Amino acid sequence: MVHRIDIDHARFRQIVRGRVKRDLARYITHGELIGRRGKESVSIPLPQVSLPRFRFGENGKGVGQGPGEEGSPMQPGEGDGSGQAGADAAEHTLEVEVTLEELAAILGEELELPNIEPRGEREVDSAHDRFSGISNVGPEGLRHFRRTFRRALRRELASGQYDPRNPIVVPHREDRLYKSWTTREAPESRAVIIYMMDVSGSMGNEQKEIVRIESFWLDTWLRSQYKNIETCYIVHDAAAKEVDQETFYHLRESGGTKISSAYELCARLIDERYPPSDWNIYPFHFSDGDNWSGKDTERCVAMLRERILPKVNQFGYGQVKSAYGTGQFKGDLDAAFPDEPRVVTSDVQNRDGILDSIKTFLGKGR
Repeated sequence: MVHRIDIDHARFRQIVRGRVKRDLARYITHGELIGRRGKESVSIPLPQVSLPRFRFGENGKGVGQGPGEEGSPMQPGEGDGSGQAGADAAEHTLEVEVTLEELAAILGEELELPNIEPRGEREVDSAHDRFSGISNVGPEGLRHFRRTFRRALRRELASGQYDPRNPIVVPHREDRLYKSWTTREAPESRAVIIYMMDVSGSMGNEQKEIVRIESFWLDTWLRSQYKNIETCYIVHDAAAKEVDQETFYHLRESGGTKISSAYELCARLIDERYPPSDWNIYPFHFSDGDNWSGKDTERCVAMLRERILPKVNQFGYGQVKSAYGTGQFKGDLDAAFPDEPRVVTSDVQNRDGILDSIKTFLGKGR
């Protein structure tokens, strides 16, 4: 019976996985998963159609009674559509929990994303405890019940106390065995994602929602590739500052735009907290392409070339179209770094462009 349940559950998970994969573009475009996110999983609403079934009840007439012969077609239009609404719903919504790891796997399959290969020697030794032996002492939470019972059974058999007609074995204190562990140092890659966003007056709520949706999926994929990962958030208009996640997505300023302020803060965070010998570094910058001046754009290019690119796995710039932004900055970056594989830019016209932008950023496996 348990085996049957396991098979049915596995089939159900496959159905859910197929439905999520089929509708992935819709989930990404609408952003409905983000508000349902937990620590390790998301709640996905799936439409569920109820199957028809027979019900017993009073009918007033017997089966097969009434006018007409066997095989006669039913008369069309016998009902006029009037009457009270039915009591049962025809369609329901089923909430299904999907782990973020599984969601990342679906994203990788759908977009054909390569697994990321950590660069250089950016690994740290991480301690892992592994249960590898048996001890005579230990905490009760680690008692090995099977071995304890076998030891007690052998003792009673050897002493002649075991009664097959009353097979009760009570372990004594000296019978107890406990799991023991060894601590091993294993190299583990770690990464940091640095999100930067223009929050000047030209970036409206819709542009910020696009950034929020895209960064959720970027974050989901990168977390599936690295065990240890941190996230930083930088907002900027004419000046830049580091903020928490909530402020990052909801802050709106009315000032101008000076992109170099964000790149300066990003470079400083890397220098002070995330040395490239220990970290895989992923800065992502989102704006509508408007900058204060051409001279500031030149400064951004110089900062990228000298202070940021030599230390990061990849720098991503996503340009979100707005009614007020010039859209010039992406063209300037493309012209400045035509053959630089670590600079990846994307143009997001609307929510329908999020999926292609994600593939652009993650498709190189850097």
